[in-house]
Amino acid sequence: MSLFFIVALPFIGALLPGLMNAAGRSACAGVTFTVSLAAFVGLLTNLPAVLAGEVVLAQVEWMPLLGLNFTLMLDGLGFFFAMLILGIGLLIIAYARHYLSRDDNMGEFFTYLLLFQGAMVGIVLSDNILLLLVFWELTSLSSFLLIGYWKHLPEGRQGARMALTVTGMGGLAMIAGMLILGQIVGSYDLSVILQNRDLIQADPLYLPALILILLGCFTKSAQFPFHFWLPHAMAAPTPVSAYLHSATMVKAGIFLMARMWPVLSGTPEWFVIVTTAGLVTMVLGAVIALFKHDLKALLAFSTVSHLGLITMLLGTGTAFGAMAAVFHILNHATFKAALFMSAGIIDHETHTRDIRRLGGLRYLMPVTFVIATLAALSMAGIPLLNGFLSKEMMLEEAYHTVLFGVPWLLPVFAVIGALFSAAYSFRLIGHVFLGPVREDYPAKPHDPGAGMWLPPAILVVLVVTIGIAPYLVEPFVKLVTASVLGEVLTVPDAHFKIWHGLVPALYMSLAAVVGGLVLMLIFSPALRFWDAAPRPEAKTIFDSIVAASVRLAQSLTLPLHNGAFSRYAAIGTVAILLVGFHAWVTGTVGAPSRTPQMAGAVPIAGWLMLVAATGGLVFFHRNRFLSLILIGIVGLMVSVAFVFFSAPDLAMTQFTVEVVTIILLLLALNFLPNYTPVESTVLRRVRDAGVAVAGGLATFGLAYHYLLRDAVDTPISQFHLANSYKGGGGTNVVNVILVDFRGFDTYGEIIVLGIAALLIFALTETLLDGPVRARLLNRKPDQPRAGDKHPMMMVVLTRVIMPVVMMVGFYIFLRGHNDPGGGFIAGLVVSIAVVMQYMASGFNWASSRLKYPYHGVIGAGVLIAGLTGIGSWFVGKPFLTSAFTYVRIPPFQKFELATAALFDLGVFLAVVGAVMLSLESFSRLARRAHVDEDEHPMDIDPSRDDPPESAPATKEGV
Repeated sequence: MSLFFIVALPFIGALLPGLMNAAGRSACAGVTFTVSLAAFVGLLTNLPAVLAGEVVLAQVEWMPLLGLNFTLMLDGLGFFFAMLILGIGLLIIAYARHYLSRDDNMGEFFTYLLLFQGAMVGIVLSDNILLLLVFWELTSLSSFLLIGYWKHLPEGRQGARMALTVTGMGGLAMIAGMLILGQIVGSYDLSVILQNRDLIQADPLYLPALILILLGCFTKSAQFPFHFWLPHAMAAPTPVSAYLHSATMVKAGIFLMARMWPVLSGTPEWFVIVTTAGLVTMVLGAVIALFKHDLKALLAFSTVSHLGLITMLLGTGTAFGAMAAVFHILNHATFKAALFMSAGIIDHETHTRDIRRLGGLRYLMPVTFVIATLAALSMAGIPLLNGFLSKEMMLEEAYHTVLFGVPWLLPVFAVIGALFSAAYSFRLIGHVFLGPVREDYPAKPHDPGAGMWLPPAILVVLVVTIGIAPYLVEPFVKLVTASVLGEVLTVPDAHFKIWHGLVPALYMSLAAVVGGLVLMLIFSPALRFWDAAPRPEAKTIFDSIVAASVRLAQSLTLPLHNGAFSRYAAIGTVAILLVGFHAWVTGTVGAPSRTPQMAGAVPIAGWLMLVAATGGLVFFHRNRFLSLILIGIVGLMVSVAFVFFSAPDLAMTQFTVEVVTIILLLLALNFLPNYTPVESTVLRRVRDAGVAVAGGLATFGLAYHYLLRDAVDTPISQFHLANSYKGGGGTNVVNVILVDFRGFDTYGEIIVLGIAALLIFALTETLLDGPVRARLLNRKPDQPRAGDKHPMMMVVLTRVIMPVVMMVGFYIFLRGHNDPGGGFIAGLVVSIAVVMQYMASGFNWASSRLKYPYHGVIGAGVLIAGLTGIGSWFVGKPFLTSAFTYVRIPPFQKFELATAALFDLGVFLAVVGAVMLSLESFSRLARRAHVDEDEHPMDIDPSRDDPPESAPATKEGV
């Protein structure tokens, strides 16, 4: 199966759970399971190639000039993590179906889960670091939704915010580091970056890039000092905890360290930073886990500890350390997912996770007891279970590693970490399952149905199988290790087996297990000492940092962002003037190469009208209606200027925009006072006048400078003029630029235009349903309204010219590719024609004849434009590349067919829909304000076409 399809399946499948929600919980879980299973099977179809040592690549150029391509790569490492993500994901889906209650929205949960799953698969299969960053941030967003799924829990919302804050900030740092790597190598493709180890490590920017990338990895994988967010994510439902903490989110940072190992490892900086962070995290997480009374909190800190163990192994920079890290990733995923699901079973059946209220469950929940005990013993590193094997390899690596020049430092602290790991594992078994049966359980404990215990049981089978027969997974682990090592080192010639003889690692492991048992015997005094000992609380520190950051931000932003647009404009204008002045005085200005032309009487008259209208607007801007008239004059004079300078497209656009804008603003003014109150002081008005004059003079000077001098380089207009016809198939350069050369801009503009119209509609809906509604109903006009609301001549005229204007709009649309016109102008022309119908005949009459909702018209326009751009991909061209040809259909002459016409059609529909939706929103407000008045075209009530019966008959009538 194509790698694209494997990545896309979870995202596409995320649409299905919500649709299946009404069909029942099983249907919703079933469709989610099917989607993940399809992706997992698709992954397995690539297993033969991976086992043969091949690297499967898939690439589609997206923005090659920016180095952003949709490139995917599947090697041993990528297959390993994708297998964990999808395989354990299947078990989590089956488990969640029975864990979640009927009150939980199953469709919403599985939608978030599939989005998260797709983001994780995208990370591990990305071959482009920019694409990887996109998926990286998607994991932060989707995990935020999963952790905060139980929105009614304050701790769930806080845990989600904390996870998003910490991992999001780390992600920003990592973006910078990745961009530095791309600049060093000259490519953003991972397959290229991984081949330039010497170039990267010799560059002076290696250390900044290393630190920034490690910040992203450490925050995501909860390494010290960023470990505190992970336990607070325990407020999420247990299926989320089991998934995020065993095979997915927290392993993303581990994956990236393993992926970048060939180019970043092997230096003293890497060794000190990564090994130290991992060692501290391993020991600190294990110590804290031992004294946690919440079962999930104990497992959360144990996850932190084991993530530190893996990080430490990767930090050593040796081939054996990398192989041990890969092996422990596999083992940890199996026993930790089983433990979290077991904790969920206990919480589900006993209604508590407090270890102090448990005990004796081995008699009441025997199946859960066997599953959880085997998984916990594996976590403790007991022989014949998989955790023992990778723990032995970790201790062996630690024994031969010298940190800070002290040979015993790393081995001692590794034993301490393993000792506390064994202790909290023994505590989990002893305090939850052993001991006498209690009488005060919050609920009567019993084993659940197979739907809940079977998924962890499958994982425990793997725990035991790997522990007894490690040779079964040895070839695969070495294959993955080879992907991690790249061409730097060779895979160690070591064999996975239970007995390695009387080696130092055996004695270290024995000391850890015995020490864990001793620590359990003295747990009560140790707990009292722990409770009495002063120590910093990570959550308190985090909350204090966030609060201080908020206060600092408020102290900086509130004085600037006070809601006054004049202040924003003044600050921005002054900043631009200062930067421009600095550039002017430090730069060089060549001598003028052109002479000024003499202006005729007509341009001078037009300029004087423009100045008069602008000056009048400054002095009379408090009169809203007069301001609107003056704004219209300014716009019309600008249109005349475009005509004068031979820019008919711009003139037509400006003119039609002015007409539509004035009509919409007139409707808006209907709900505003006639005059703007005086709020500014004289001093502020003087300040604003000074800033405005300075800005105007600077703009004038810049324009005057460029008009008197030729461009230093060939202007971009020469390229457009030379390639408009042969590249875009049109002689109207302006239209070709809009639909081809800069189609991205146009596409973004129609999306923004549609969003603006939808926002106006949403605000109108809020006004009509909110407290403003009563004021609208009771609003009386300040002055008598005209008796002819719908004058007959205007109604007849608009009806007559409607088909003519539509024909003109159609003509402008068709000619736009070769002559002045196009979809944008045609959309405005047609909008004006429809607007006139509303104005002449009233809202009721026009809206009753509306066949298609304006929301749909906007959506259709954006969709048609987008699909037209996507069509370019099918012929190997970049997005929105237009194609054209000439055809002849007798008896017509030969004519042109261009894909740009379809894009222009999307622009046309989006413009018409946006304008009309805005008009409809304002009209609904106006109609609600005069809801008691009848509204009929020509002021004729159709229900009273005949004279009333009570009217006296005249002689002529008889």
